[in-house]
Formats: sequence, structure tokens, C-alpha cells
Amino acid sequence: MSLEPITHPLLERAGVRHGFFTRRGGVSGGIYDSLNTGLGSTDDPAAVAENRRRIAAHMGGTPDDIAACYQIHSAVCRVAEAGWKGDRPEGDAVATAASGVICGVLTADCAPVLLADAEAGIVGAAHAGWKGALGGVVHSTVASMQALGAEPSRIVAVVGPCIAQASYEVGADFEERFAHHDAGAERFFIPGSAPDKRLFDLPAFVLWRLEQAGVGQAAWTGHDTRGDEVQFFSNRRAYLNGEPDFGRLMSAISLG
Repeated sequence: MSLEPITHPLLERAGVRHGFFTRRGGVSGGIYDSLNTGLGSTDDPAAVAENRRRIAAHMGGTPDDIAACYQIHSAVCRVAEAGWKGDRPEGDAVATAASGVICGVLTADCAPVLLADAEAGIVGAAHAGWKGALGGVVHSTVASMQALGAEPSRIVAVVGPCIAQASYEVGADFEERFAHHDAGAERFFIPGSAPDKRLFDLPAFVLWRLEQAGVGQAAWTGHDTRGDEVQFFSNRRAYLNGEPDFGRLMSAISLG
């Protein structure tokens, strides 16, 4: 089975190589079937390495060209001047102005965000779970791209497959935390299955963050990771199913 990354017209028109890779086209088995890229999973390391090699090849490079952090749900964005050759500094976003660097993030319900300023020749990738999105990872990524020469109003950004509002029930304390942090954030919550439950719209919140950061154009691909077991890994689905672990999806962008 071939790789089947999801692409988006905003990034296609920017002329950058990119893909929100699904779980299809890899060599892993069992609950990791098949394109698991999570180095922290309990999957066979050789299978994970082969899956990452396939993605790198699809992106026109090798695993040494990948720049992907050891993710910690932070607002830290790293700048990559070359591929990291397997190194993984802590952080949750990567930006580069160097051709051939594959900026990557791993997700399994959190929102992957791919960004590009085609005119400046600068791209970035961010891992935005609720904690990172609230804490400022989007702003950090845009700021890092701007420091490299990007202009926020020229940046196009796409939020990839992530957990959608209908699939993301949280406690009412979540709404209170977001509202306390950002006035107006309440609109991303609707009533859940009980008085103390809410449904959180993560992709819409991330799009709001991109708007706040001055990004010129942004969109969500519209894919719900929890709701589509065929295409996507999902942390929450695995938990609800009583599975011991889950695969990780890679999203990647490069200047070619």
C-alpha cells in the first residue's frame, strides 16, 4: 500500500512540498498498523525507522533530513539550519529557511499545523494540542519564521487532521481555564453529555490563534482523527478502547 498523505490547496499554491500523512503505507502491525512514526511508542523500532524513511523519501530526502522535536506540549519552536540526523531537541515546533530540511511534527489527536511564506522561502511545522495551543506554540512558530525573514501576512497555514469538537469532550474546568487565559475563548466550547462536560473545538481554536498571530490565510483540512480509524491514529480512541498504546501520525513540510 502506498503512502496517502493529505495535502491542501493553500500549501500547494505556495509551491512547498508537504503532507499530513495518514496511517496507510507503512510496515507496522497490530495496533500500529501501518505507518506509525512514533519513536516513543512500543512498536518495533525497525518498523518505525522504515516508516520514517518512507515519509522522508516521499518528501524527497532521507531520515537525516528530518527535523522533528521531542515533543513536550510546550510553546518552544526550534530553528533548523539542516536536518537533525536523528537528534530530537525538546520543543513542539520547527521553522527553517534551508532547502531540503523536512520540518515534522507527530500527532494522534493534537493539531498539526504546517506554515509557509513562499516569497521569503520559509516554512514551519507546529504541534498544537490544547496545552500548546493555549500556551502559545502558534505565536512562537510565527515569531521564529518572522525572525528568519517571513512576513506574517504572507504566511499561509493549514491545520491538519486532529480531534474534532464532536469527538472531544472535556471537563467544564477546561472552559474556565481557557476563558481565564483568553477572553472570548468560551465560544470554542459547547455543552457536553452532562452539566459538568463540554465539547472543545480544537481546530477552530488553533485557527483563532493563527489569526491572532497575523497569519494571512489559514484553513483546517476537516478530518477528525478520533472518528476515522481507517485513516488516523487517535490517543483518545485508543484509551476508550482500552488499548495499551497508539501510533503517531507525521505531518511534514519542506522547501524541496
